[in-house]
Amino acid sequence: MDNHNINIRVYLDNEKMPEHIQWNAGETENPQHAKAMILSLWDGSEKTALRIDLWTKKMMVDEMNDFFFQTLMTLADTYGRATRNSELPEEMKAFAREFKNKADKALLEE
Repeated sequence: MDNHNINIRVYLDNEKMPEHIQWNAGETENPQHAKAMILSLWDGSEKTALRIDLWTKKMMVDEMNDFFFQTLMTLADTYGRATRNSELPEEMKAFAREFKNKADKALLEE
């Protein structure tokens, strides 16, 4: 059986808050840097999602808005490919666009 590793390293500050996130996959030696991450795993025996959500203090609100918009759009695509359902992914994308518009508007009102 072939296998590959995905490595995630989280550096914490003195207050145990994420300061920096690095990751690499496979044989790549040079780590990539990230300001935020969402990791979701499905436990089939418990029928529950396990997740880790982390973001650094350097993550700005406008970046978080973009991150969530792009994540929602990607989830819609993934759901469509996994289920071959074409209707629901379009509804998810419509929600993502509405979310992004409202998030951007809220940011301008601050």
